[in-house]
Amino acid sequence: MDVNELLSILHLAEKLKDVPRHCYTSGGRRESVAEHSWRISLMAYFVSDEFPEADMSKVVRMCLIHDLGEAFTGDIPVFKKTEADEEREEELLFSWAGSLPEPYGTEMTALYNEMKERKTLEARIYKAMDSLEAVIQHNESDIATWEPHEYDLNRDYAWDRVAFSPYLTELRKAIRRETDEKIARAALDRAETE
Repeated sequence: MDVNELLSILHLAEKLKDVPRHCYTSGGRRESVAEHSWRISLMAYFVSDEFPEADMSKVVRMCLIHDLGEAFTGDIPVFKKTEADEEREEELLFSWAGSLPEPYGTEMTALYNEMKERKTLEARIYKAMDSLEAVIQHNESDIATWEPHEYDLNRDYAWDRVAFSPYLTELRKAIRRETDEKIARAALDRAETE
């Protein structure tokens, strides 16, 4: 790849370091899209032994690139994102991916299509990681940053995305236990201060 093209791609990707997500970190600041993408990639690496039949290198690539469209649109939380928002992000992302030098343009476009369809094992694993990481991050953030509807969302989100895997279902159960414990501790703390 030409070095100037590489720099252009890296400059676009850098924007994700500054695009805040809805959730906060355990240290109390807004999480960036880049941090989310990094951690789901790390999650995919660490669960690779649970999916010996999957191309986990492809899953990691999916995790790394999945939110690049947010460099154009910003992050819109799942509970606020409309179909029009999704279509706009997809249009901008596919246009950008199509402009990349080969073989990257073709490969990224194919990956985005596979991720969108979620028919392959790799795409289902990626989407599960994407969803689970968001719930984990909420559990790690101060509960004072949660909106009222997020109590139920954190309990119920992503069960459908892990149902294909007994391992990921167990992981989701463990995350749910953390959510329930966090909510119970917060209720106890409120009761003690009243």
